[in-house]
Amino acid sequence: MPRKLLTGLTALVLLLIAPWTALPPAAGQLQFVDKNEGEPRFRPAPVQPPVAIPAPQVQPQIQPLGQPQRLPQIDLGGGAGRSPEIDDMLVRGERLEGERRWGEALSLYEEGLRSHPKDLHLEQHFALSRMHYDLGRRYNDSSFRDSLRTLSLIDALDLYGEVLTKINSHYVHAPNWDVITDFGIRSFEAALNDPVFVERNLTGVPQAQIERFLRELRPQLAMRNPDRRVDSRQEARDLAMVAAQLANRQLGLSEPAVVLEFVSGATTSLDPYSTYLTAGQLNEVYSQIEGNFVGLGVELKATEGALQIVKVITGSPAERGGVHAGDRIIAVDGRRTSEMSTDQAANMLQGKEGTTVEVTAIAPGQESRTLRIRREQIEVPSIDGARIVDRTYGVAYLKLTCFQKTTSRDLDAALWKLHGDGMRSLIIDLRGNPGGLLTTSVDVADKFVEKGTIVSTRGRSPQEDYNYTAHPAGTWRVPLVVLIDGESASASEIFAGAIRDHGRGTIVGTRSYGKGSVQGIFPLNLANSGLRLTTAKFYSPQGRAYSQVGVEPDLLVQQTAKPADGGELVAGASDPVLDAGLREARRQTARR
Repeated sequence: MPRKLLTGLTALVLLLIAPWTALPPAAGQLQFVDKNEGEPRFRPAPVQPPVAIPAPQVQPQIQPLGQPQRLPQIDLGGGAGRSPEIDDMLVRGERLEGERRWGEALSLYEEGLRSHPKDLHLEQHFALSRMHYDLGRRYNDSSFRDSLRTLSLIDALDLYGEVLTKINSHYVHAPNWDVITDFGIRSFEAALNDPVFVERNLTGVPQAQIERFLRELRPQLAMRNPDRRVDSRQEARDLAMVAAQLANRQLGLSEPAVVLEFVSGATTSLDPYSTYLTAGQLNEVYSQIEGNFVGLGVELKATEGALQIVKVITGSPAERGGVHAGDRIIAVDGRRTSEMSTDQAANMLQGKEGTTVEVTAIAPGQESRTLRIRREQIEVPSIDGARIVDRTYGVAYLKLTCFQKTTSRDLDAALWKLHGDGMRSLIIDLRGNPGGLLTTSVDVADKFVEKGTIVSTRGRSPQEDYNYTAHPAGTWRVPLVVLIDGESASASEIFAGAIRDHGRGTIVGTRSYGKGSVQGIFPLNLANSGLRLTTAKFYSPQGRAYSQVGVEPDLLVQQTAKPADGGELVAGASDPVLDAGLREARRQTARR
C-alpha cells in the first residue's frame, strides 16, 4: 500500500497516518506536509531543494519533439514586463549554472519564484537546475548506481510504467502526457550535458559524437511519432524505449540509464514537491519519520565556495567534535570546497554509520581548525528550549522544530513539565519549521483546539477528501501565542491556521511560506525505490487555501535577527518577534 506525505522541496516534513488512528478512506498511505523534498536533516544544499523548492507550480512551455532543448535567451537590457531584479537574478543564476553549483542556483531561483511566480525565465532555469541537482544526488547514491547495474531495459520500462500509472491514479491534477514526456526528454538531454552522467555512462565516447546525438535526438523521435503528441501512458513508455534504443545503438549508452532519466523527468514535470526516490532516499524518508538519521548532526547552507553551518544538533558528533553554528567548512577530507561544487562537498560529508570524515572549519575572525568527526545515528529533537521565560506572568516558551513521529509525545512531556513549573500562558515558536507529518500536525493542534475542523484535504480522487477534527478530551486551555515566519511551512501552517481560525491564540511574526499540498510516498515494485507524489491540497478550518497564500499573522513583526542557536531567550532588539510575543502573552495572562 502507498504511504502519504505532505512535503516540500528542501526539508522533510511528513504527515503520518498511523495504523492506530481513525484512518480516512486512503488508509495505508503516509502523508507529508512539508516544504522540503524529504532531504536528510543534514542538508546538502539550501534547496528543496531541500529538496527548498518553490510553492508555485512550474508550467513549462512544451517543445515539439523535433526541436532540441533550449532555454530562452536572457534580455540583459530588461525584457518587457520583467524587472531589473529578475535580470540580475538570472545573471547570477547563469554564473552558478556555469560553475555547476546546482544547489545554490536552485535556491536562487526558488527565491525568485516566490516573488515572481509566473516568470518563464525563472521557471525554465529552475527546472533545468533541479534536473542537474537531482541527477547529482542520484549518482552519488550507491543504491541508485546498484540499480543501474541490475535493471534490464524491460525492468526500467516497467518501473517507468508504474510511475506513470501512479501519476494517473493519484496525482492531484489530471496528467498531461505530452508535458510529462517532454520533461523526460529534457531530463535526458540535461544528463547528456552533465559531466557526472557522462563520466559514469559514456567514458571514451567523443564529445562531438554526444553533441551530434543531442542535435538529432528530437528529430529521430519525431519520425517515430508523426503527430508529435503523446496522449497516453503507453505512448510515453514507447517513446522512452525508442530513446533508450537509439542511445544504445549510437552511443553505446546503457538503456536503463536512459529510461531512469525519463522517470525522473516525469516527476519533475509535475510540481516542485513530486519526485522519484532512490532506495537510499526512500530509506532516509522513513528514518526521518522516526526522527533519526545517520550523519554528523548539522544543518548546512551553501555559500560562496564553502558550506556554512546553520545549526548543530545538541549531543551530536558534530557538537562533540567542536563544530559550531556559524562555522564555514572550507575543506573535506583534504579537498578544498572552493575547488568543487557545494553539492559535491556536501555529498562528501555523508556516509555510512561508523565511518569518519575530516573537515576543516573556520569561524569569523579565527584561524581554521581541522576536525575528525564520526558519522553516527542522530536523534532529532522536535522540541527545543522549553522553559519559563517570565516567572512573574508565568509565560512559557518552546520551539517546535518539526512535526515528526515523536513530536506529539515529546510535546506532552514538555507541556506537563512547564505546567509543573508554573505555566500560565505559552509561546510556541514555529519559525523555521518546514513541516512534517500530517497527522502529527493534527495531533498537536488537537491539544489546543477543543472542537471543529483542524484541516481538510481535497484531491482529484474522492478518497483524498477528508476532514480532520478536534476532540474535547485532553485539551489544554492555556492562552497561546504562535510565532511564525516565511520559513514556517506545511504542517506548521496547518497548526497556525487552526489556531487562527478558531480564535484560539494570537499569531505573531510574518506571513508563512504558503505550501498547501499533500504528498504521498508510494513504494515501487522495482529497485526498492519510491515516488513522492502530490495527491491533494489542504485547507484551513474556514476553508482558506494555504498554497502561495500562507498564514497572515495577527501581529505583523519583522525579524531583524534571530537569537544564536541555543542562546538565551532575551526580549529586545535581537529578536523583536519574540519580544512582541512576550508582550502579547503577558497581556493575555493579565486578562485571565
